Amino acid sequence: MIDLFPLARPFLHRMDPEDAHGLTLKLLGAGLVPPVPVPPLPRLATHIVGRDLPHPLGLSAGFDKNARAFFNFPTLGVSFGEIGGVTPLPQIGNPRPRLFRLTEDRAVINRMGFNNDGMDAVGARFAAKKRPDQVVGVNLASNADSADPADDFVRLARRFADKADFLTLDISCPNTANGKMFLSPGPLRDLLDRLAALFASGVRRPPLVAKIAPDIDDAGLDAVLAVLLEKGIDALTLSNTTLARPDGLKSPQKDERGGLSGLPLFGLSTEILAKVFRRTRGSLPLIGVGGIASGADAYAKIKAGASALQLYSALVYDGPWAVRRILIELDALLARDGHTRLTDAVGIEA
Repeated sequence: MIDLFPLARPFLHRMDPEDAHGLTLKLLGAGLVPPVPVPPLPRLATHIVGRDLPHPLGLSAGFDKNARAFFNFPTLGVSFGEIGGVTPLPQIGNPRPRLFRLTEDRAVINRMGFNNDGMDAVGARFAAKKRPDQVVGVNLASNADSADPADDFVRLARRFADKADFLTLDISCPNTANGKMFLSPGPLRDLLDRLAALFASGVRRPPLVAKIAPDIDDAGLDAVLAVLLEKGIDALTLSNTTLARPDGLKSPQKDERGGLSGLPLFGLSTEILAKVFRRTRGSLPLIGVGGIASGADAYAKIKAGASALQLYSALVYDGPWAVRRILIELDALLARDGHTRLTDAVGIEA
C-alpha cells in the first residue's frame, strides 16, 4: 500500500478548513479512507485507563465531535481515541470562520465553541457503533449558557458511562463561557463530589480523565492537582490548546482568537506534562498531547512522563500515515537507547 495523502492534500488545503474536516469525516465514516498498515511493534505496548494498548498513539478529541466516524478510528492506525466534546444540549458553537490553518507554522487555531449535536443524538450513534475491541473515550463539556455546568457533566456521565472506555472532563477549554470554571478548586471539588455521588448510586464508573491547559500558573496547577488527587482522578491529559502565541509564528492567521494547537504547542505542552509528572511523582497515568509530529516528539513526551499520547493537527499536514511513521521512529529511538519496553522510558527526563 502507498500513502495517498500527498495527492489529496492540495485539494483539501484549498478548501475551507472546517469543510475539509467535514469531508474527511464523511470519507472515514463511509470506509473510504485506506487503512494505515502499522507493523507489530511489541516494544511500544502500554497500559492506560484500564486497557492494554498495542502502542501509545491515539486520536484526540475534536476530530469526531458527533460520533460519525469513530468506529473506523483503527483505519488511521491509532490504538485509542475520543469522541466529542459533547454537551447535554445541541450547541451550534461560535460563528464561522472558527478554524484556521497556520500552514507556515504547521499549526491550527480553533474557536469552535463545542459545536455538537448534543448527548442524545451523539449517545445514540455511539451506542449503536461502539465495539468492545475498540478503546474509545468520550470528552464531556458543559453547555456555554448552562446555569449549572457541574450538573451538565453529571448528566453526560450518566448518559455515556455504560459504553465509554473512559470519560474525559474537559475543564480547560478556552472557547466557551464555562470552559475553564473548573480550574478553580471549589467548583472542581463540587463537580467531582457530584460525579462520585452518581457512581455511588449504582451507575457504572469508567475511568475518569481530566484535561488541563498549559496556560495555568504554578499555584493554580498545584491547587487543581491537589483536588484531582484527593478525589481519585484516574489519569490526566496534558495539554489542551493554548491562548498564548509563542514568538516566531509566521502565518497570517496567527492573531486569530482561539486555542492554538500543532507544532508551536509542543514546548508548552511538554513542559506542563513534565511538571505534573514531577508533582505527582509518577503516581498518575498521563496522556501527552500537543505538537506531536515525529517519533522524536513522541519520545520527548514519553520521557517527560506520558504513558500514552494523542495527536490531531499532525494529520492535517501529514495525513494518517503520520501515525505509522511516528510509531516506527519511536520504536527505533527506544531501541537505540536500550529500552526493551516503552514503559521503561516514562518520565526519565521529567
